[in-house]
Amino acid sequence: MKTFQYERPADADTAVALLADAPTGAYLGGGTNLVDLMKLGVAAPDLLVDVSRLPFDAVEETGTGGLRIGAAVRNSTLAVHPLVRERYPVLSQALLSGASTQLRNAATVGGNLLQRTRCPYFQDVGKPCNKRRPGTGCPAREGAHRDLAVLGASEHCVATNPSDMAVALAALDAIVDVASGHGPRRVPLTDLHRLPGDAPDRDTTLRHGELITAVELPPPMPGARSAYRKARDRASYAFALASVGAVLQVREGLVHHVRVAFGALAAKPWRARTAEEALLGEPATTASFDDAVRHELAAARPLRDNGYKVPLARRMAVSMLTELAAASAGGTP
Repeated sequence: MKTFQYERPADADTAVALLADAPTGAYLGGGTNLVDLMKLGVAAPDLLVDVSRLPFDAVEETGTGGLRIGAAVRNSTLAVHPLVRERYPVLSQALLSGASTQLRNAATVGGNLLQRTRCPYFQDVGKPCNKRRPGTGCPAREGAHRDLAVLGASEHCVATNPSDMAVALAALDAIVDVASGHGPRRVPLTDLHRLPGDAPDRDTTLRHGELITAVELPPPMPGARSAYRKARDRASYAFALASVGAVLQVREGLVHHVRVAFGALAAKPWRARTAEEALLGEPATTASFDDAVRHELAAARPLRDNGYKVPLARRMAVSMLTELAAASAGGTP
């Protein structure tokens, strides 16, 4: 392993300043992804700035009835938090479906959002990969791509985002708070990650040195229901082949509010905005859900071995929305 410096700052301003002076440095949260990449030789930071002990480990109600989640909160803590389980079940379910108990005990909210793809070509330094070394090619397009993207990919990269939590947060319209040398800013979760385009090495819209400090959730919609569903090769400790997080509110049999996000289909959580727009004001029926989701997934461009993801994601989304509609039909509890 390459030698590196290690710093443990006492506050966010110091952390940001340290990384600003280290172009190849990195923040260290729980280390569940970064340390693995360092062992593989994929990542070789010359400075690690440990932010896991910064005072961002609280889950607090906001003045508007939402929830503010510190970036250093552990995934296991957030998954079982009473307010999360009661008001945002989609988030709790997503967290509990990810990794193992041991990893959730170590992983942080901020780190989870910044974890990198599990594409085998990205993780193997003996193979070319545009995400790891721009300009070297994307062998996944003709090689092993069964688990990779069907939406939003480019000729340069077909990697997928591995986060379950990010899918739930996209469906919840979460906002990410970021600290930087230019002052704080707020980024909608749906704008945090980026599609590969012609710069596949850039996973997010964050600038070097910017630090995620918190995630804020809006107040839950009265009478709405939410859930997360994940398809994978085995019952536990596996990344998604396809996943879906949804929030649905039904009034008098019509869709009044709907948010749908897909995971494991693209390089970012895929908000199904076409489906959402089509469903507003429409009957909350299986037929309506199926029609809207089909239109959303019409944009898919599967490769040789991953076309199964499209019908799999469609069936999962339609089934979940149908179940949520039945639960939400009664309106405010």
